[in-house]
Amino acid sequence: MSDDRIHALPAVRRLLGNPVSRSMLRFVTQDDDCGDRLTNAIRCYQGSSDGLCWRCRLAGRMVGYTLHQSSQIFGVNEDDIKKGLDEPVFVRGLKNVLEGIARYGITMPQIVNAPFLVVWDFTHRCNLRCTHCYQDAQKALPRELDTEEAKRLVEELADAGVVVIAFSGGEPLMRKDFFEVAAHARKHDLYVALATNGTLITPEMAGRIRDAGIEYVEISVDGKDAASHDAFRGMPGAFDRTIAGIRNCVEAGLYTCIATTVTRANYDQVPDIYRLCIELGVKRLMCFNFIPTGRGVEMADQDIPPDERRDLLHRILAWTRDGSGPEVLSTAPQLASVALEEERGGVPVGHFYAGDAIQGRTALLADFIGGCGAGRIYCSIEPEGDIQPCVFMPIKVGNVREKPFIEIWHSSEVLKDLRDRSHLSGACAACENRYVCGGCRARAWAYFGDLHAPDPGCVNNRRCWEELRGQEGQALRRHRSGGDCLATA
Repeated sequence: MSDDRIHALPAVRRLLGNPVSRSMLRFVTQDDDCGDRLTNAIRCYQGSSDGLCWRCRLAGRMVGYTLHQSSQIFGVNEDDIKKGLDEPVFVRGLKNVLEGIARYGITMPQIVNAPFLVVWDFTHRCNLRCTHCYQDAQKALPRELDTEEAKRLVEELADAGVVVIAFSGGEPLMRKDFFEVAAHARKHDLYVALATNGTLITPEMAGRIRDAGIEYVEISVDGKDAASHDAFRGMPGAFDRTIAGIRNCVEAGLYTCIATTVTRANYDQVPDIYRLCIELGVKRLMCFNFIPTGRGVEMADQDIPPDERRDLLHRILAWTRDGSGPEVLSTAPQLASVALEEERGGVPVGHFYAGDAIQGRTALLADFIGGCGAGRIYCSIEPEGDIQPCVFMPIKVGNVREKPFIEIWHSSEVLKDLRDRSHLSGACAACENRYVCGGCRARAWAYFGDLHAPDPGCVNNRRCWEELRGQEGQALRRHRSGGDCLATA
């Protein structure tokens, strides 16, 4: 680990993690007669303190000092921070982090007060039958949250401090109330994203998506052409309809991403899919880890080996650094480790952002908020209100009909367990990159039924992969023990 990463933790703990600083942060994030004190403090930091009480002005000085010092430690331009503070979503994220530090202190990786991202599987209903679907989505479930329950949940997530809601499914556009609920989320200053198969997005539909305040649309493409994509999607003609949906989103001015779940069937096609992204004018290509869960269990032998995953991640970084095409990211947390291996000056922070990130001192930032975010900076909500650490990790930790979301987030023993990287086993436990990576916990669960098992998708856990591939029938059962692989990897 580089010296600046080693020295960052004491510096950050001195700045924010000591008892006095945490008490100050609790003061800053309280509300009072002036309203939201942090929002008012940011106004003061930006030079506007008219009509604010002494508490808000004091909080403004505290925020200014904290942001200035943090910008020095993490190598972030303070002017960029000030520009970001004009955006409600940025302010929500900042408040979330500060409240998390006030509550938990400085941790590696950092525990935040509420998840940055909630992926909401809005319905089980779908018009396709994808071979790798984590939900095995077909028809709507009997007790999916109704419109009023959904809108109340939006308000609950906004009050909790969630920054982003990503509506997924199934196919969320098949719910008649989708636009009503999405617009309600935008009204409450949440960043709203949509994950869709794209087949229903006509020009009119793309306009409705934009007008509802949805800012990010992720559309799945799993092959370079109709033959390969339609084989994944289980419907002839799906590819042509999906490509038309992508074109309609781009023409409507939406930030459009193509998402590809990488398997043996399409591994060699990823460069062609990247070129397709350039042709279509999308802003991002997201290469998803294949997780053998849901319907995907039946095609578990299509997972790619660790060496191919590492080679793909090197290629992803090269494409992004080149800058001539769209940003390319991966949900494989090993992306950060591969970036550090290249020693090119920075790493992507989680699977949320690359771009300028790979040019700066973001290894410091990645130590605090990078790596697998399941149950730590991200969780999922299923159609009937169940909360899971991740859409690919079918472990129910609570239900929003039975208990407030934020109470589940702070009290769940499963989520607490996932936030502690000291519990990792195998090569993941000893890896110097366990904070920027930590291995995909959903893959550990899918293969071994153990949240802390090694991620067999990493080259450091190659032995685990080889043992799994050597099992008779190559059947993957989520609740197997892992045997000697866990003990000796």
